[in-house]
Amino acid sequence: MFETLVLAFEIIGTIAFAVSGAMTGLKKNMDILGVTLLGLVTAVGGGVIRDLVLGITPPATFCNPTYALVAICAAIIVFFPFVQKMFNKNYRIYDLTMLIMDSLGLGIFTVIGIRTAYGQSSDHSIFLLVFVGVITGVGGGILRDILAGNTPYVFVKHFYACASIIGALVCCLVWNFTGEVLAMITGSVVVIVLRFLAAHFRWSLPKSKVEN
Repeated sequence: MFETLVLAFEIIGTIAFAVSGAMTGLKKNMDILGVTLLGLVTAVGGGVIRDLVLGITPPATFCNPTYALVAICAAIIVFFPFVQKMFNKNYRIYDLTMLIMDSLGLGIFTVIGIRTAYGQSSDHSIFLLVFVGVITGVGGGILRDILAGNTPYVFVKHFYACASIIGALVCCLVWNFTGEVLAMITGSVVVIVLRFLAAHFRWSLPKSKVEN
């Protein structure tokens, strides 16, 4: 039952990040290959970085292509003309969809990263767990933005990486008290709620005042 729940978590997170990556490709007027590639990289990039940090080689994505195939299918659907037309007609729908998908992916993959670290490493220091969780959550988005020619979202947009860090800390701190299921759910919910609140109230970290 628990493994089924984790699988559902991973599929939802994969679709969410794939959609956010594909939407970035649409905004950059990329062709179907570019849109699909951005969707794929966003969905699996964080997991590949995580596995390399933990010494899992080859990374799980290459051993089990299920998640890559799900990401590719989701990205291709986003490329369908009627989907593009919907986003072109209303930018508010685009922005809201991007927020929801990016937040879901961030919350889910942050706690999936922590679970992987628990299972792979005997060193359960909170620094390792939080680092791996955050890099799993933000890694794909950073690769997406670099490939799209944007400043990585994590460095310029409202409360993004900080939401992942806080959610990861909460997940780690309650893990031994509630068990992994509740800890993962709690951590991911914290990340998602913080992202929505940050977008609504326009929370952001102090930014550089130096002019280019």
